[in-house]
Amino acid sequence: MAEINKKRQLDLFKRLVETDSPSYNERQVADLIKAELASMGIACDEDGAAEKLNGTAGNVFARIEGEVDAPALLFSSHMDTVEPSCGKKFVLDENGIIRSDGTTVLGADDFAGVSSILEAVRVIVENKLPHRTIELLFTPAEEVFCGGSEYFDYSRLQAKEAYVFDLDGDIGIACTAAPTIIKYTITFRGKSAHAGFAAHLGVHAIKAASAAVCAIKCGQVDDETTVNVGVISGGKATNIVPDECKITGEVRSFNHEKAGKKAEEIRLIAKAAAEKIGASIEYESSCNTIAYSLPENSPVCTRFASACKEIGVEPKFEKSFGGSDNNVYAYNGLEGIVCSTAMYDCHTTGEWCKAQELHKSARLALQLMLSAE
Repeated sequence: MAEINKKRQLDLFKRLVETDSPSYNERQVADLIKAELASMGIACDEDGAAEKLNGTAGNVFARIEGEVDAPALLFSSHMDTVEPSCGKKFVLDENGIIRSDGTTVLGADDFAGVSSILEAVRVIVENKLPHRTIELLFTPAEEVFCGGSEYFDYSRLQAKEAYVFDLDGDIGIACTAAPTIIKYTITFRGKSAHAGFAAHLGVHAIKAASAAVCAIKCGQVDDETTVNVGVISGGKATNIVPDECKITGEVRSFNHEKAGKKAEEIRLIAKAAAEKIGASIEYESSCNTIAYSLPENSPVCTRFASACKEIGVEPKFEKSFGGSDNNVYAYNGLEGIVCSTAMYDCHTTGEWCKAQELHKSARLALQLMLSAE
């Protein structure tokens, strides 16, 4: 099999890393990707997701028609990075470890994925390698609950199977299941009063919220569900009985129905705690991702396992409590998994990756694209 160009991939990764890329402001990254595709003679287009997101870039999509009689495959990565994401630096040490300068994230999440996919495609194009139809999708605003992929028109795809290059850990790891994530906000309404002269006339919203928080079981509540209360805020001054308090949290579960039931249970706990002292609540929730699960004997997984072995790595399938674009793809009828790109300590300024493993990620993408299975 033709080999990837390590220096070229590393140069592309560096250019991506050193491009500002906050969520909703991926314009420069989208332009860089489109220029890379154009230099290979590959036509691409960008949809109107930017307007719907109030952002600067839409989903970048390309199809490379193939001549091999095998199912079309979708390869996807996202274009945004978490904050701090501007002014990122590419620092490569003598051991092949790549980091930022410590003041920002590196952006390996997800430029390791972007560079791997683009390098694999370039090897195919320049060597005129026979391949199946390959579809590429680069999304904006993935880090904010998969904003860009929500707006893509999935009727455009020929592919029914997907490989999303967007997972931390060693090459060979793939995520076959991810949870429903429900975010909730509960506003407790009480009654203000002077805390010194007329405390008995007030209804203490913070006490109602506190009672609810104490009653909500947090952490791992069963083998497939977690619950958290992440933010609590309320009150105006030390001498005022607070008339408002808000708590915000989330529910995650590999079982979509169970996630909904747990969120409703939290609402009822909050309602009871408020009513006990004469307060009331306003409850809001949003389902940010919907759970999916793919069996390890599916074609997507067996093809991945074969590709891993071809490049000398051991395949390993796991579940993840994090969401990704693959949740959206699954909801829209695609069978897919999320593949590791050897990025570590993501979403921190200590994020890093190994150059050698980055090249393995590109080799894996290439092997999948060229597979006949």
